[in-house]
Amino acid sequence: MVESIFDLPVEKQIFYAVLGFSWTVYLWEAYLSYRQRSIYRSTTHVPQELGKIMDSETFEKSRLYQLDKSNFSFWSGLYSETEGTLILLLGGIPFLWDVAGSVTIRIGFGSDYEITQSLVFLTLATLFSAFTGLPWSVYNTFVIEEKHGFNQQTLGFFLKDAVKKFIVTQCILLPVTSLLLYIIKIGGDYFFIYAWLFTLAVSLVLVTIYADYIAPLFDKFTPLPEGELKTDIEDMAKSISFPLTKVYVVEGSKRSSHSNAYFYGFFKNKRIVLFDTLLEDYSPLNKSGEPQPEQPEREDASSDAKPKNKKQGCNNQEILAVLGHELGHWKLGHTVKNIVISQMNSFLCFSLFAVMIGRKELFVAFGFNDSQPTLIGLMIIFQFIFSPYNELLSFCLTVLSRRFEFQADAFARAMGKASELYSALIKLNKDNLGFPVADWLFSMWHYSHPPLLERLRALGSIKQD
Repeated sequence: MVESIFDLPVEKQIFYAVLGFSWTVYLWEAYLSYRQRSIYRSTTHVPQELGKIMDSETFEKSRLYQLDKSNFSFWSGLYSETEGTLILLLGGIPFLWDVAGSVTIRIGFGSDYEITQSLVFLTLATLFSAFTGLPWSVYNTFVIEEKHGFNQQTLGFFLKDAVKKFIVTQCILLPVTSLLLYIIKIGGDYFFIYAWLFTLAVSLVLVTIYADYIAPLFDKFTPLPEGELKTDIEDMAKSISFPLTKVYVVEGSKRSSHSNAYFYGFFKNKRIVLFDTLLEDYSPLNKSGEPQPEQPEREDASSDAKPKNKKQGCNNQEILAVLGHELGHWKLGHTVKNIVISQMNSFLCFSLFAVMIGRKELFVAFGFNDSQPTLIGLMIIFQFIFSPYNELLSFCLTVLSRRFEFQADAFARAMGKASELYSALIKLNKDNLGFPVADWLFSMWHYSHPPLLERLRALGSIKQD
């Protein structure tokens, strides 16, 4: 059997190797998810070491939420893998390329307009992906997230948002792709250097303009009101020479009750963004028009109670601790290190692409017997040929990310925020229904952030209120 495989033409060997590796990765992921689902099913009582951290009701809610998410992930992953396999086996990629060619001719361009055909192909491919992924996204939002009290969207808002995201994506993707293809076409022997520099410039521009021009298309950003919290944030930033210029609150509560915080900007123009769901004093989810003193009783009134009926978020000192962690990433150079790693990887991939793009058998393996379109070459090499390398890199980056998270926690602790960060992590875990028990292998492969208990142990034994 092995000999017969190696007796096949090289293009067939490439095709079956890509298909086989894809299913190997899927089965590995499915096995890891199975191990974690077993944890969700069997761990029905709060472990003794978690007794002071999580009450039994929250523990059960988080267990059921994560179990539902894991089951959904299994079926959506199976569908995605099956769809991808059928597309490859049935020649979906060359078929769509031919359709794009027909459309290109109909709109008045000849068959020699490869970049135009590539843009039509890309539009059709993203449309197909959007339509096939929409039912899964709808189910995740309006069944799973709704069931567990996180969804805050109406169907109309969701669909409008999806259309807006698609349009904005196309407005960025199509011009960038056309310029990249043009650079590869005219770049000569060193096109891979120019292509890498172009993608570097694009990524820096997008990071610079995203929060100011793209994100506001979807969410409302308002300056954090003057007051104690803003003053404390500015003082903390000054204490470590963080060049903070503005602090924003983003209206995340209109989509979900999940919470987050981040900073962005280059050089001397840094901004901090806080989700309103993170702020106990500002979150609309805590202002349902009912008396706040009644809320503790309302929390236990029903297991289906939504987050808007309970006090959510962190107090000011806990928010400062969370930001101390985030600023630790900056002070310790984690952001710069991630950018350097990303660009080194990008340069390596473009260099290898330059070596492989002339290999006709790569195109023949995926049904392109008479042509070698540059966009298809990018897709084949970056998505399929590099897939083993991408899996290894992803795992290494996950390990590195966990190391960075421990270091950022240690930085916040050195700032005197250990106790506040300890309680903030517990609150955020409860608000987001994170399940604190994980299978070691699943955690090692997937968790870019260390499990809650590991982070709490690293912060030290802090007495709870």
